[in-house]
Amino acid sequence: MLTAIIEQAILLLALGWLLTLNIRRGQHYPRLLILTSGLWFGVIAIVCMLMPFTVTPGVLLDARNTVLFVAGLFGGPFSGGMALAMAGGFRLWLGGEGATPGLFNLALALALGLGMRHALRRGWARLELWHLLPVVVLLHLTTVALISWLLSPAERALLQPLIGPFLLVMVPLTLMLVFILKDAEQRRREQLALRANESRLRAITGALPDLLFVMNEEGRCLEVAASDPGLLFADGPVIGKRVDDLFAPELAGRFLDFIRQTLRQKTVNTLVYELETRSGPRTFECRGQALDGRLGGKPAVVLLSRDISARVRHETELRIAAVAFESFQGMLVTDAQNRILRVNRAFTEITGYSPDEVIGRTPNLFSSGKHGPEFYRQMWQSIERQGHWQGEIHNKRKSGHLYPQWLSISAVKDAKGRVSHYVAAISDITERKRDAEKINHLAFYDALTGLPNRRLLAERIKQAQAVSSRGGKLGALIFIDLDNFKDINDLWGLQVGDQLLQQAAQRLNKVVRETDTVARLGGDEFVVLLGDLAEEPTLAAARLEQIGHKLLEVLEQPYVHEAHVLRGSACLGLVTLDDHRQSADELLQQAELAMYEAKAAGKGRLRFFDPVMQEAIARRLRLEEEILRGLEARQFCVYFQPQFDERQKMVGAEALVRWRHPECGVLAPGAFIEVADAAGLMDRIDRIVLLRACEQMALWARLPALSGVTVSVNISAAQLYQDSFIDDVLQVLAQTGADPARLKLELTESMLITDMPRATERMRTLKQHGIRFAIDDFGTGYSSLHYLQQLPLDQLKIDQSFVRALPDDANSLGIIRAIIAMAGSLGLEVIAEGVENQAQRDLLQQNGCHLYQGYLFARPAPAEEIAAMMPLHEAEPSPSRRPEEPEEVEPSA
Repeated sequence: MLTAIIEQAILLLALGWLLTLNIRRGQHYPRLLILTSGLWFGVIAIVCMLMPFTVTPGVLLDARNTVLFVAGLFGGPFSGGMALAMAGGFRLWLGGEGATPGLFNLALALALGLGMRHALRRGWARLELWHLLPVVVLLHLTTVALISWLLSPAERALLQPLIGPFLLVMVPLTLMLVFILKDAEQRRREQLALRANESRLRAITGALPDLLFVMNEEGRCLEVAASDPGLLFADGPVIGKRVDDLFAPELAGRFLDFIRQTLRQKTVNTLVYELETRSGPRTFECRGQALDGRLGGKPAVVLLSRDISARVRHETELRIAAVAFESFQGMLVTDAQNRILRVNRAFTEITGYSPDEVIGRTPNLFSSGKHGPEFYRQMWQSIERQGHWQGEIHNKRKSGHLYPQWLSISAVKDAKGRVSHYVAAISDITERKRDAEKINHLAFYDALTGLPNRRLLAERIKQAQAVSSRGGKLGALIFIDLDNFKDINDLWGLQVGDQLLQQAAQRLNKVVRETDTVARLGGDEFVVLLGDLAEEPTLAAARLEQIGHKLLEVLEQPYVHEAHVLRGSACLGLVTLDDHRQSADELLQQAELAMYEAKAAGKGRLRFFDPVMQEAIARRLRLEEEILRGLEARQFCVYFQPQFDERQKMVGAEALVRWRHPECGVLAPGAFIEVADAAGLMDRIDRIVLLRACEQMALWARLPALSGVTVSVNISAAQLYQDSFIDDVLQVLAQTGADPARLKLELTESMLITDMPRATERMRTLKQHGIRFAIDDFGTGYSSLHYLQQLPLDQLKIDQSFVRALPDDANSLGIIRAIIAMAGSLGLEVIAEGVENQAQRDLLQQNGCHLYQGYLFARPAPAEEIAAMMPLHEAEPSPSRRPEEPEEVEPSA
């Protein structure tokens, strides 16, 4: 029996272990746990019946009732019923006299367990020893009583010694099994509660717009959670990294100090920091709390970082708004009923009202009375439709004075789109309007004399033309230029000149009518606009001439300056406004041309406009436009005039610009140089000549007959004194591949006088690159030995005016001899230009000039013709034409 009891005890303990394991494994699957628990209860009950203590055949004593009791207590009706079915079926299969009582015993044990379960849930009992012990003792006493009832008296006598040991073992075992399962069930519930808490915590953490992480005292990240991945401060895994790996050195140091301070003070601390996250730069507020225990054996803190970027932006906007509210502009805020709630300091300074005097009142307080109801109705309509209005308005200060104000009103709406406030900004524009008037006066009037300027005069000319067109009476313009005004300025100073101009303006205003206009164009130039002279052109001209003489008379009267009397005069250009299609500029130009004609005739004269003058100007403008088109169409080219030595060998050529005009043919420089120079186009022409000359020089260098030829290029003053002149010349040489030693730049004497030191410096710089220099038209200009000694020259060119006078003019011959002697003493070459006959050439050679250029030898021609004529000149020692043939002198450029 003892062995059977021990076996039953082992089975019960095994049942406790199996059920504990089953609960731990099946806690995630509640329905499956009920099924497996019932299965294990049934299996153990069957095993107990397989190893019973047999009292008599068919009467078994074992721990099945304990199993069924525990099944009902912990498994519930389903698990207990399943165990009862399994155990009862097995007991019936075993058979015997005790089969039916055995089934009843099993059902009774299950009923006691379910009853105890019900009592526990109702709170009638607790799962404690003193509450369980009576029930367990009753369970086993019932089992023993039922067995005793089945036995005979003799068998009962055998059973009595076993009852005590059976109860002593089964009661403690049952209680032990109950408490084992109680502990397992409690652990299951605690784990479920823990999982629920964890799930709830994760949900709370996920719902928080924060970044939560745990760090130890070394700054190593142990845990991290973030609802928004964009808040994470590092790419890749974060757990296990130190702050040095996550943050910049400065921020890492701040974080480590913050963690240690939190651990040391044991209080909640706050740290605000900025961080570049995956979603861009953010500002965070971090709150730290020390953990009670240790993680990984080290103190740790929980850090909760909240993204406060929006709050920081909002606070920044509020600060900006506060600063903006206290700006130099007056500000006031009203409620929806237009009652003033707040004003700033600038408002008080502009209006004179203090905040206490206006708060609670409406802006009607400032009304000037200058604007009617319609003005305010349109203003509020704009605010209602567009949400804002701005414009000029006249309001009243506290002192009662009216002033112009620029007012801007904006409606502020709440979340529902209803107007909650109005914000108004005001500016006192009194000074601005005064300044605008001053600017307007400066824009249309002369600052010195107060007379209308050119702009206002042009407007009034248009008005006069319109009036004349409607009324039929002609108007007129008189262009006035004071004589010798520059001399007065130079002699007496600008102040005296200004006084003279003011007196002249006053005199002119006294002569003309109030309806007429006297204007100053600038300097000493005035214009008088006359209207309503006469319908008949001849009569209008007569009256115009009469007024002109009156103007001359008043302008010729002496001007008094201190003790000095200054006398002056003027010249007048007159034009009638008989062609209403002409613009104001055209009429002024005609009057100015007439004035210049009067100037040409002497002082104190007047002239009417002559259409011939206008045609000359028109031709000049047309030529300027044609030159521009010619430059764009690449019509300008270069001709070359050869230069020969005394043996008739070509040693050089001068590059001369030509214009291949589509209608007029090839034009020499005399036809366009003056106009091009006045229009500022010579720079472009000079560049073309230099580029084409260097290109041709590079091509000639490949021909044996022309490889030693130099090319001379005339340089204008505009070119020489340009800042980029040296770089431009060197760039062209590099671009074309021309030999600098074969390039000769020709300068005129007059252009050197402008800035001799600067010219010398530039020539020396280019000289270092091998470029040679010549003085063109020598003898007609400055001709100073001083500058000849300073300049790095290589050649003097005798002007053709001296050569042309040979051989008859002794003075020209004397000048030529002096030039040749001077050049010889300075070691310079001499070349004579304009050599047209053999007598000139022979005389020049006899006096020491051995280089020649002129029609006697060759006319300017394209480069192809020059190359074609080279063999001819090398073969024939005589000139290419007879001396007696006349020829036209070609101007050079």
